[in-house]
Amino acid sequence: MNSADGKRNGPRDPYDYPRRWEADVVLSDGGTVHLRPIVPSDADALVAFHGKLSERTRYLRYFGAYPRIPQRDLERFTTVDHHDRVAFVALLGDDIVAVGRYERLGGGTSAEVAFVVDDGHQGRGLGSILLEHLAAAASESGLRRFVAEVLAENSAMVRVFRDAGYQVSRAIEEGVLHLEFDIDPTEESLAVARAREQAAEARSVHNLLHPTSVAVIGASADPTKVGYVVLSNLLAADFAGTVYPVNPEHRSVRGVRAYKSVLEIPDPVDLAVVAVPADQVESVLDGALAKGVKTLLIVTAGFAEAGPHGLHAELRLVGEARAHGMRVVGPNALGVLNTSTSVRLNATLAPRLPKRGRAGFFCQSGALGTAILADAESRGLGLSTFVSAGNRADVSGNDLLQYWETDPATDLVLLYLESFGNPRKFARLARRLARTKPVVAVKSGRHAVRPQLAATSTEVDEASVQALFEQAGVVRVETLAQLFDTALVFAHQPLPAGPRVGIVGNSSAIGMLAADTARAQGLRLAFEPVDVGPQAGPEEFAAAVREALNSPETDALVAVFVPPIAMPGTAYARALREAVQELDQNKPIVSTFLAAEGVPAELAVPGEDGSPGPGSIPSFPSPERAVYALAKAVRYAAWRQRPQGHLVRPAELHTEAAQQIVRELLEDAGENNVVLEDQDIVRLLKCYGVDVVPFQVVASEDEAVAAAAEIGYPVTVKAVDDRLRGRPDLAGVRLDLASADEIRRSYRDLREVSGEDEMYVQKMAPKGISCFIGLQDDPSFGTLVSFGLSGLVSTLLGDRAFRAVPLTDVDAATLVREPKSAPLLTGYRGDEPADLAALQDTILRVAALAEDNPEVRALSLDPVMASPEGAFVANARIVLGPPPARPDTGPRRLRAINAPD
Repeated sequence: MNSADGKRNGPRDPYDYPRRWEADVVLSDGGTVHLRPIVPSDADALVAFHGKLSERTRYLRYFGAYPRIPQRDLERFTTVDHHDRVAFVALLGDDIVAVGRYERLGGGTSAEVAFVVDDGHQGRGLGSILLEHLAAAASESGLRRFVAEVLAENSAMVRVFRDAGYQVSRAIEEGVLHLEFDIDPTEESLAVARAREQAAEARSVHNLLHPTSVAVIGASADPTKVGYVVLSNLLAADFAGTVYPVNPEHRSVRGVRAYKSVLEIPDPVDLAVVAVPADQVESVLDGALAKGVKTLLIVTAGFAEAGPHGLHAELRLVGEARAHGMRVVGPNALGVLNTSTSVRLNATLAPRLPKRGRAGFFCQSGALGTAILADAESRGLGLSTFVSAGNRADVSGNDLLQYWETDPATDLVLLYLESFGNPRKFARLARRLARTKPVVAVKSGRHAVRPQLAATSTEVDEASVQALFEQAGVVRVETLAQLFDTALVFAHQPLPAGPRVGIVGNSSAIGMLAADTARAQGLRLAFEPVDVGPQAGPEEFAAAVREALNSPETDALVAVFVPPIAMPGTAYARALREAVQELDQNKPIVSTFLAAEGVPAELAVPGEDGSPGPGSIPSFPSPERAVYALAKAVRYAAWRQRPQGHLVRPAELHTEAAQQIVRELLEDAGENNVVLEDQDIVRLLKCYGVDVVPFQVVASEDEAVAAAAEIGYPVTVKAVDDRLRGRPDLAGVRLDLASADEIRRSYRDLREVSGEDEMYVQKMAPKGISCFIGLQDDPSFGTLVSFGLSGLVSTLLGDRAFRAVPLTDVDAATLVREPKSAPLLTGYRGDEPADLAALQDTILRVAALAEDNPEVRALSLDPVMASPEGAFVANARIVLGPPPARPDTGPRRLRAINAPD
């Protein structure tokens, strides 16, 4: 579409702009606006916007009074080419609230940038968002530098440029600051953008979970109606704010004054819960938008889950809400709750507000929400906040991760997920959050593959999926029961310092079950299980526990207990708790008191509100469940202790050139995938510093001999058909050919096997271990980098390791060492080790290619010859197509409302 030298070869129609430039964005106060390029029909809205600007704002932007926009300027401002001249408008409803623009200077790679924000919307972060989107558009158009002329007294504008994370040079003359800065992303500029994204999205969720007023639209006096349930639950929880029932037919509902519409409510409304039939929701939305409601919670079903018509209505509803500054939870949501004593919000269909605790819970399924809350209460697991997002049309798990990262009331994050809207963003947020707070997830639909992935996906085995979750620090469990088991350990016990486990109990049989499970989970026994015997009293049991915990060989303890007939188990439980409190060893303890599940009163240490707090000992009805939960905590603690590594971008990457190649190759593809030709593969890989061993395609013996002479002996001759090259029994490859006669003979042999004239003649790579490096798209994680040794045995055994993009240097280093056959690369049986640094560099370059070009649906480098001299790519295959998941790159934006899950 655009060339790197800045020459425009795209459309000249001022209405024809790249649709990817359009976005919904979250502002610093949690509200939203719609951002898009300006078009000529915006002229009237631009005049109205200009007319609302204060005299001072106009003076600071235009260096003069500029009371009205002359017609000539109006046409110039609204008619741009979306390449050399670009302008974005921020829209709230139909009103423009901010404008940002750049104009190329002299046909070069610099452009002058400027923007102006409506006085009533200044201080909401619009300037920094406009700058991010303008810089991204400019980069696509071959620009490298922005310049700006700013009045020295315009401190707010100067601060936007200064705080963007770019290296800004400045000069001042006659009261005007001249600012210049490169717009290529830097570590600092990316960090600034991520920090602002986190603060804005966290604020939008804070608005949802800390309302001072809630309107229940569809509140009902009929106990069989959803509107009755929601209102009753809000009142029963003793909500700290004001509740406004909305019912056009009653003056009051449940003894609370009701209003005919949300517009009649005299005070501002922070949260509106919608409990009317699906066909009435759109009219309800109109009133909520006019009222300025911050967040809409739609418990009503009958939208995307009901079919295409419902999906269309849902997309229209959410698009309209975002464009007017509102976030949406649902539709088909169970609701949200906040147990804080200063909020006490139960805007859900669940009858009781759970006990206060330190765990935040996001549940995508509304149907499971009530059962989940009941299970949490029965297990003694307190919650800080809970969100059931239903269809997740807008507010998603990623938004909650942003909020919980800085929420002082939440120390543990629990997720029940059915799909990911933006898997790359999930991986980035989870990796950052898990460094300070455990993230435990159940991911359903693990064996389902989306239809759009079928052509390019290779099934990722479950061991590799687990490794990928661990890469991001997410503790993955299989079931909701395991989720709660693991959550109890994280919520009430400290993290273990290592994998050494002590086992103390009064039954050798139960102790051995615990020991077997510990070994199976990769834990180490600190000593043989201690059996105090069935006749031992509470004090003897407690003494054995003290001795085990005092041992320097013990990192964690499992207490297994079968109550004797003569004395109740409660006495032993109290003795265990008291012994642990006396020692204060800061080592985690799990227990099995048969038939006791959760945190029994005898094992609980009361928290501030009387519920089980830190130091409480969770009990499990079987030793296997106790050890499994403890093992999850051990693995997470080990992940926390490992070096984080750094996101690495190898040197000499030509991102813009690669993106231009991708655009060219997909120009006429539509929604179809494109398998690249050899020359295009070489061009694209070269942009990322990955060279394919020199080769030529020949169609005769003479051409083969001539190619070998040009490339240089020794060479290999290979069949063009991948199936012949990958089948040793079909012998589609001839190696180490050192003369013209050998080449002719090999050519004839391969022609007989393949029946084709065309073949490859390729320079022989140094001898080494044949490896595989690949890219594929996974529905849970986005793009994966895979690595393993080539060959049928490795493929058959699934001996490949996976990491999600983006990769750190630690990810690349561990990836090449993770397959079971990896010792062959490090000098197994005395061979000279391969150059692992070269392999890691190649992997990082492939990861960078994937990160910059989400259109790469599949890639395989096979074989890559790993030798002491380096890593040499002998063959490559690349498939391009529409990206199935939005990349987590570029300026801040909300997930597209029509993005596939």
